[in-house]
Amino acid sequence: MKTVWIVDDDEEMIYAVRMMLKLLDCEVRHFFSARLAAQTLFDGQRPDLFILDINMPGVSGIDFLEFLHRRKDFAMIPVVMLSSEAADLMVDHAMNLGADAYVTKPVALEELESAMKKAFKAHDEVK
Repeated sequence: MKTVWIVDDDEEMIYAVRMMLKLLDCEVRHFFSARLAAQTLFDGQRPDLFILDINMPGVSGIDFLEFLHRRKDFAMIPVVMLSSEAADLMVDHAMNLGADAYVTKPVALEELESAMKKAFKAHDEVK
């Protein structure tokens, strides 16, 4: 069973994505801020995959993505961006910073599953 961490400040979105991930047989943990997720990483816990929102107060999903990819011990964790930001410029920016997949809100189960597979595959090929 894969462990997925959702980092999003939208409670309704977390609930919806959590239900989808349970259908995909994932163990789910959610964080309302990137700072809480980072602290949990520093405490030694790791997910198999991150699902990050971009627009969050304080530390954005883009900032958190940059943080993950600047640290060797966190850079190998696959990342799926899940955001209402659909502009090509934002998608390209996130992908250039190391996101493995990008889906827009609202997301369907099939889209989420496909994005997760893409992210895991990208990291399997690197290993």
